[in-house]
Amino acid sequence: MGQARGPVQANWPSLIENYRYPDWFRDAKLGLWSHWGPQSVPEQGDWYGRFLYMQGHPMYEHHLKTYGHPADTGMLEITNRWTAAAWDPDALMRKYVKAGAKYFMALANHHDNFDCFDSQYQPWNATRIGPKRDVVGIWEKVARRAGLKFGVSNHGAHSWHWYQPGYAYDPTGPRKGERYAPHRLTKADGKGKFWEGLDPQALYNGPYQVAPDGIDSIAAMEKWHEANDGQWVETPPPGAAGQRYIANWLLRQTDLITKYKPDLCYFDDYGLPLGPVGLEAAADYYNRSIQQHGKIDVVLTAKQVKPHERFGVVQDVERGFADRLWDEPWQTDTCIGDWFYNVARLNDKSYKTAEQVIQRLADVVSKNGNLLLSIPQPGDGSIDSEEDKILDAMAGWMAVNDEAIFGSRPWRIYGEGPTQLQTGMQNEGAAKPFTGEDVRFTVNKGALYLLFLAWPDRPVTIKALGEGRWNGAIERMTLLGGGAVRHRRDGSGLHLTLPPRTSNAFVPVVRIDGRGIA
Repeated sequence: MGQARGPVQANWPSLIENYRYPDWFRDAKLGLWSHWGPQSVPEQGDWYGRFLYMQGHPMYEHHLKTYGHPADTGMLEITNRWTAAAWDPDALMRKYVKAGAKYFMALANHHDNFDCFDSQYQPWNATRIGPKRDVVGIWEKVARRAGLKFGVSNHGAHSWHWYQPGYAYDPTGPRKGERYAPHRLTKADGKGKFWEGLDPQALYNGPYQVAPDGIDSIAAMEKWHEANDGQWVETPPPGAAGQRYIANWLLRQTDLITKYKPDLCYFDDYGLPLGPVGLEAAADYYNRSIQQHGKIDVVLTAKQVKPHERFGVVQDVERGFADRLWDEPWQTDTCIGDWFYNVARLNDKSYKTAEQVIQRLADVVSKNGNLLLSIPQPGDGSIDSEEDKILDAMAGWMAVNDEAIFGSRPWRIYGEGPTQLQTGMQNEGAAKPFTGEDVRFTVNKGALYLLFLAWPDRPVTIKALGEGRWNGAIERMTLLGGGAVRHRRDGSGLHLTLPPRTSNAFVPVVRIDGRGIA
């Protein structure tokens, strides 16, 4: 499949010269994500397809008890257990829209190397195995019918090193030294089975970094994996096999973009995937957008990009905060639980609350960002009762306060308050709870909005809006969903008092109308 021709070339200067952030993305603010595929089936959380092959890991133990020994049965068999039997995409999309989603993202593939779409270049895909449906294609039609922008996420560049534990063995126990199934399976072994005609090495990638014989302790095996296949690398496998891997990745990516014409494409990579081929994919995506829209009207995200590269793509900060107002639009992605469904989150009620989600949204939007939020689904495609409650609570907040979010822009500063945040990926777990003095600012259609990240239980002073610091004139202050807000203003700040918090209320929003707001 050839690359699209156009003005954008496969290099950073050309990406930066041609790219402009679409207004629809800046207006949208909130996307919801179906991070859903075969690894959702065991309901054990993230990276099941890797950890099931690591003796001593809880997922190995779960697999052993539930499905059998990984020398006999592994991720290959899990793919066919992904039935999507309770999946109702239209009903889910209605919930997502009520909860505020303006764009929707579907997982196209993960590190497990299984394509969740009608893939021309990966026979291990959802139309042939498991659901036997074009999952991405169905999501795309449902999202667009609901009026949402549609995105896809591609995590496939890492599958070659991620799967290498599948070529190892138990270092201890009754089956010590017996290589796991990926090491021995061939296409011929599929005769009479659900995967007849398919090559298991096209799923597992092949033995690039195989643990040597003779490792005789779990600790030693873990150490070997950490040193050899456990690093997050952005390079392809070596040699001619690596070139085939690169070519196949690009064919699948181009197939994905050509079939579904997504408005967003998320790369799970530091920078662009696999060196120069990632630049080829980016240029192809932008040139196809120009062919379709007459301009680049799409969003391509990447992580840990260099400062100047943020003007050629949108930077994504996975599970992370920012400590400043960014000049350029950006996105953070997070999940209310684990990326892949983990039933323990339901049982111990450890999901993020709706309040925490809206706090995060307010903080990100005030800093010129968007929030992409994953609502994990089990293998049957449903959502559980706790997730349903979270979406309902988000919908309730949006019904009152959405004017402070959608279509808004940052104010002069993002806000103020005692809670300090640090910029970086994977740092949300270290964040301290917000207080009633933590406030974020947005502007929309001439009004200034104050979003309090926790409900103030006493009078609050906002220093940035004091006389002499801000020259705006306040004509009216209103609590959205409530009435006028008592306030006074002097050199030390804007002093206001909110009514007591009502049951289940969170993140109150005050609207200021007046002159000189911006």
